[in-house]
Amino acid sequence: QVQLVESGGGLVQPGGSLRLSCAASGFTFSSYAMIWYRQAPGKERELVARITGFGGSTNYADSVKGRFTISRDNAKSTVYLQMNTLGPEDTAVYYCYAQYSNWRSGKGYEYWGQGTQVTVSS
Repeated sequence: QVQLVESGGGLVQPGGSLRLSCAASGFTFSSYAMIWYRQAPGKERELVARITGFGGSTNYADSVKGRFTISRDNAKSTVYLQMNTLGPEDTAVYYCYAQYSNWRSGKGYEYWGQGTQVTVSS
């Protein structure tokens, strides 16, 4: 039973911080790259941050670089997104996404979390 359970979203004031968590189960967590996406109403889905299976490589959208940090704890099968200096432009539904690819076979697997709302407002 594959599950991605997110927590940590909510309402925060501009300049504040939130830490999102995504707890995974039902698959081999360390074999999957983990990605945080976000989508605001009427806007295209945006890749926020990505981390490889053992945390050796990360990527960030330019809009969050220097403010957000993605990390993972494979012993806990959990990926985190630390969000600092939040502004109204960060308001969106944030989705946790697990991605596995076997490049030799061409097979891949993907799983999505349910999404969690982050609202930045005074």
